[in-house]
Amino acid sequence: MPLARISLPAGRSAEYKQGLADGVLRALVDTFNVPKDDQFTVFTEHAPEDLIYNRSYLGIERGDGFVMIQLTVSNTRPLEKKQALYRRIVELLADNPGVRKEDVFINLVEVLPENWSFGNGEAQYVPR
Repeated sequence: MPLARISLPAGRSAEYKQGLADGVLRALVDTFNVPKDDQFTVFTEHAPEDLIYNRSYLGIERGDGFVMIQLTVSNTRPLEKKQALYRRIVELLADNPGVRKEDVFINLVEVLPENWSFGNGEAQYVPR
């Protein structure tokens, strides 16, 4: 846990995508106390006509480098940690791979801890 789904414009390099995945994981480690080896990320690349977003919603000027990050996480963290996560993600992604903070859209989907199975048909977060 968590599961990261990252949608971005088609054509980005493997290094760029690895920078996104690593930055998101590092932010989760730093702010949500996620283990360093807990990385589950899926990328979806989109043609311009398939990634539609408002370029100025809420007064934020978004560009062609728009990246949408959806994180499915257990609903165990307070508001302050979520806000720290958002700040840390944009800070790290600005550094590598160079995403403008205005171009980072983040959505958390919170689920109960028992809604995870990491393999073997077991719910690892359910107390035995």
